[in-house]
Amino acid sequence: MVLRDENGGFIFDSAMLQKQANLPSEFLWPQEDLVQAQEELNEPLIDLGGFKRGDEVETARAAELLSKACSEHGFFQVTNHGIDATIIEAAHNEINTFFNMPLDKKLSLRKKPGSLNANGYSGAHAHRFSSKLPWKETYTLLHHENDPSNPNIIVDYCKSVMGEDFEHTGWICQRYCNALKKLGLLITELLAISLGVDRFHYRKFFEDCVSMMRCNYYPPCQNPGLTFGTGPHCDPNSLTILHQDQVGGLEVFSNNKWKAIRPEPGALVVNIGDTFMALCNGRYKSCLHRATVNRNLERKTIAFFLSPREDRVVRPPQELYSREEPRKYPDFTWPEFWEFSQKHYRSDVTTIDNFIKWKLSSKPSGTFSSIA
Repeated sequence: MVLRDENGGFIFDSAMLQKQANLPSEFLWPQEDLVQAQEELNEPLIDLGGFKRGDEVETARAAELLSKACSEHGFFQVTNHGIDATIIEAAHNEINTFFNMPLDKKLSLRKKPGSLNANGYSGAHAHRFSSKLPWKETYTLLHHENDPSNPNIIVDYCKSVMGEDFEHTGWICQRYCNALKKLGLLITELLAISLGVDRFHYRKFFEDCVSMMRCNYYPPCQNPGLTFGTGPHCDPNSLTILHQDQVGGLEVFSNNKWKAIRPEPGALVVNIGDTFMALCNGRYKSCLHRATVNRNLERKTIAFFLSPREDRVVRPPQELYSREEPRKYPDFTWPEFWEFSQKHYRSDVTTIDNFIKWKLSSKPSGTFSSIA
């Protein structure tokens, strides 16, 4: 049994669906996609403590580890990151506030089909797709810390859209995003060092960035081997910083194999997205990853996505391209790419390549070749 809205669209009722032995066809994935991970990824656990203290030896070591990981698969974890454990715990508690809402309340806060507004609830991304749905619910909040006209954008959104009772939730999420943005800017410095460019190049680029907080809830699933919590994809944004609980389920594609990620207590997961791959001229890989679901346990994560301000031109620093190593991607802006990923294409490992083909097909010939 599945629920449908007034337009015949699929409604993800997690309380009901997690009890069903047979999955609705909308959640079934092709057998070739369901190959299970047989080993764990040996990704680096990068200690940011020495880098934050200005220790040159520790900074060089962290940059070396980061460079190797980002060149191979675009994934690493960080410790001594400076995010207070109480802020993380409070944010995770607020996930329950979102996902424990009655179904009719969730549906009233759904993202609109075709809308580029990031805010709102999504049940299995059914507002965008009709097949190969992910077994999850999400709630996304747009964050603009440096917007003088609305410095507490998340608080205002929660109060005005969700109701006065959600003001506290808004403040917790606002504090979490402010803290994660500071960490994100710090990581961009280490990325710049590892690439051999000016330490503050990317920090300046992202100082007035656009960011999003996405809360993910993966309910138990009676047939976890037939579906995904999140299908294989690369993130279109620049950086993703994820806090996950200890249930596990995240997997990364490395050396032509899917490999599981062991949750590290106190660590935050970081992966490179498509936009940063363009910003470093392809030196670092956008991370191909997915999430499985569990038969008995629910899983919750909070993803923080760092992206450029709307009018910033995505272009690598000159040190990263030359006649011998020409530009791999033409100039573009984040809104162009975001719209493509939301309206024209389902994110996967080839999203940015297909975006470039789409972009160049709508431009006069020779645009790309003239940028090197």
